Amino acid sequence: MNADIAEYDNKTAIKEFILLAFSNSQDIQIFLFVIILLVYITCISGNVSIIFLVSTETSLQTPMYFFIGTLAVLEVMFVTDTIPKLLDNLISYNKSISILGCFTQMFFFNGLGITECYLLTVMAFDRHLAINSPLHYSTIMNKQIFVALDLVPWIIGFCISFMTTLFTARLNYCGRNRINHFICDLAPLQSLACSDPFLSRRITLIAAVLANVIPFIFIIACYIRIIITICNIKSAEGKQKAFSTCSSHLAVACMFYGTASIVYSRPSGSQYDKYIAVMYTLFTPLLNPFIYTLRNNDVKSAARKSWLIKKVLEKT
Repeated sequence: MNADIAEYDNKTAIKEFILLAFSNSQDIQIFLFVIILLVYITCISGNVSIIFLVSTETSLQTPMYFFIGTLAVLEVMFVTDTIPKLLDNLISYNKSISILGCFTQMFFFNGLGITECYLLTVMAFDRHLAINSPLHYSTIMNKQIFVALDLVPWIIGFCISFMTTLFTARLNYCGRNRINHFICDLAPLQSLACSDPFLSRRITLIAAVLANVIPFIFIIACYIRIIITICNIKSAEGKQKAFSTCSSHLAVACMFYGTASIVYSRPSGSQYDKYIAVMYTLFTPLLNPFIYTLRNNDVKSAARKSWLIKKVLEKT
């Protein structure tokens, strides 16, 4: 410990980090810039379309679609927290980010990610109620309840993120400041610290359990009950109708936790971390609107009759 302190004293505290991102040739970086920009625009457009439909179509004014709209808001914020900086990094020679900017990005990145974990849990609970207690659903899931259920994931997500960010920000940083990633995340920053990151890593581990394991177990429990109920439905039409109400959410949850499991199953600091991170940072938010549009008849119907241009023309 004394050696660590002495070593720290002999070094100057850093004022910025360098995000190495994808440090390939200039041609490859320009190619990545174009691809990621197109995907980013498509992602924003798709999620904003979902928000627009849920906000304007009376047929979608239900708790299930309210949660879908909230998920779309989350995805817009999630990609906007990371992708603009990545795009700037790809075409700029200056790849630095201030310490404040780095920890701000990390706070929102983790806060929004954890919020999504708990929102998917709330959506699973909503589908569980709709299928297992259809007669009491409207009574249980009243406006006050579903608004409260919509707020709770945000509170939990950002409280957990605040704790992990705080303990990581309190570490001493000196000497090394090059992050082999395109975002400021917990593990890369902890590995750069001059002081002992043991406590910060333990807090991160606890946060990972709270953010990923507990919600995942709850989602699995909900879908076990849902599957049992669907199997007990006698008519094939009833089974298909019941499954169609939760198939979109199940697909999104599987995709979200599937990419998360790949990330957490790999050794920390792997050179492939940043490539895998693109999957859940950009492509998962990109695919969500298409899943809800292609697999949900109500959303497809609303999309067909509610074009933005039509709405604008009607108001002029």
